Amino acid sequence: MTRDDEPTEAEKRSAAQSRAAADTALLEAFGGVRGMVDTTVPGLVFVLLYTIKRDIHLAALASLGLTVLLALARLIRKETLKHAFSGVFGVAFGAIFAMMSGDAKNFYLPGMLYTLGLAVAYVLSAIFRYPLIGVLLGPMLRENLSWRTRNPGRFRAYTKSTWAWGLILLAKSAILFPLYWWGDATQLGWVKVALGIPPFLLAVYLTWIFLAKAPPPIDVIAEMEAEEKAEQERERVKAEAEKAADPLLAEWADRIVDEARQESADRRHPPRA
Repeated sequence: MTRDDEPTEAEKRSAAQSRAAADTALLEAFGGVRGMVDTTVPGLVFVLLYTIKRDIHLAALASLGLTVLLALARLIRKETLKHAFSGVFGVAFGAIFAMMSGDAKNFYLPGMLYTLGLAVAYVLSAIFRYPLIGVLLGPMLRENLSWRTRNPGRFRAYTKSTWAWGLILLAKSAILFPLYWWGDATQLGWVKVALGIPPFLLAVYLTWIFLAKAPPPIDVIAEMEAEEKAEQERERVKAEAEKAADPLLAEWADRIVDEARQESADRRHPPRA
């Protein structure tokens, strides 16, 4: 690498900021520490109470009540509720299903089906070249879907990350469903609690590794804002030229506007090799 090829300090800072934003977006997308608490503790309360009391109704209602309290705590703190609501609905369905069927194992079935469905979605999205991790993180990193056509390094990283999530969740399902069919509720509950956080952390860690080695995201929002500002400036120059009745200047402004529009179109939709 020559001296001219070395990144400037500004480029280094920009790359560092992009990676920091990616790390923050990654944790935010999957709920972070609070998300793990919201999804793990209610299940722990259910299996603990059921193990001690053998009362499905008591365990289900206590778990549901705790989930609602966690959601209210988020609401009071004005935090995002998307993960809390998913936890409330998941626990509510499980509690109702368990109480209606009289089988404590059914408390875990909605969450298990959701995990399996999510695993299949990850795998299919990777196969069809729309990796779900990229679709989720793209808007948060202001790159939208630019990684599909303009950033092949990130496309590969998102594909690897999506495969990692899909395979880890499939492995989790492969452990839990046999216990649901042939084990008892206590065994299933404790194993499900044990498998709540470690697979999640492994998937997040692998995603972080893949993205850390990938090129930084392309800020398409900033590009569009800059293009809009430049377009306004060109239109202003054109209007001034027309007002001054200078045909040469007006023609030059028209040509600049057309070239800028074409350049913007080529950058957003580069020709395929």
